[in-house]
Amino acid sequence: MSIHLERDLDELRRGVVALAALVEQAVRDAVAALRTRDAALARRVAEGDARIDLEQNEVEEGCLKVLALHQPVASDLRGVAAVLQMTTDLERVGDLAEEIAGSAAALAALPPVPAPPGLEPLAALAASQLGLALDAFARRDTALARAVCRRDAEVDRLNEEVAAGLVALMEADPGKVRAGLALVAAAGHLERIADHATNIAEDTIYLVEGEIVRHSPALRVAG
Repeated sequence: MSIHLERDLDELRRGVVALAALVEQAVRDAVAALRTRDAALARRVAEGDARIDLEQNEVEEGCLKVLALHQPVASDLRGVAAVLQMTTDLERVGDLAEEIAGSAAALAALPPVPAPPGLEPLAALAASQLGLALDAFARRDTALARAVCRRDAEVDRLNEEVAAGLVALMEADPGKVRAGLALVAAAGHLERIADHATNIAEDTIYLVEGEIVRHSPALRVAG
């Protein structure tokens, strides 16, 4: 590897780390705003999305620069391709954090309703999945990446449990429909964050092993 390619790849890695940190913080803040009905914190999450978009653009431009100037091959080429895909997933997670913040802001303007018991575990697991997927990517740890993929089914189960509880709440008390719908939406966004974490984990496997495993049912079977 030339010294110039190595320098540019290091710059890409730093850019991804910076983007990931912004996105993880946005998710943490959005979940906190949802938990506490904090409209001001929800607004800050929404305002921070523009910075995430800017960071994504810079990383993607860096990827295109590497491809154009260095024409990388083998593992270096896989690394650039994985970073491109990962930045797309991270940007989408940032969008989902903004959507959760929107649900938090809506809830802040409504009378309080009891959150379903599964919502807190769902939020914790989605955030954990994202953090572990990013760790797996940084450490090139395919065993950890596969563990993230296997836990995706538990996220889906919790989302279904939360949705069922909220439907029952809204059926019992139509006055809580607006709040219930905001919580249903937030739960769905948390489930999608975990899906993007799984995508990042799958990209890690591709990066290290050269195997495309997206949409592989066997990878998501607990074992």
